[in-house]
Amino acid sequence: MRKGFDGLSGLVRDGLQKDPLSGDVFIFFNKRRTQVKLLLWERDGFSIYHKRLEGGTYELPSLTSSSTAVELRSDELVLILQGISLQSVRRRKRFDVEKNSYQSSAVQAS
Repeated sequence: MRKGFDGLSGLVRDGLQKDPLSGDVFIFFNKRRTQVKLLLWERDGFSIYHKRLEGGTYELPSLTSSSTAVELRSDELVLILQGISLQSVRRRKRFDVEKNSYQSSAVQAS
């Protein structure tokens, strides 16, 4: 958790092969899952959000054995930061533009 703006953006660029200037939020957890850093490029510079828990740990989304990154929806990130288990969340049916259909499923970070 020692890295700052340049170190984190380098990890995004070199480790994830993503563009840190894309406007996506990049999330980093420490090994003990007690701290999190969010890196975001805004129109005129980087922002870092850093939070340290005084008790408890963050739940990490499920990773497949071959992946180093997981895409999350914004509401899933909020749930993680608030300490709500993703496994216990059930979603109600909603229209999905990408699939052009209605969809109902439990939150699964994959």
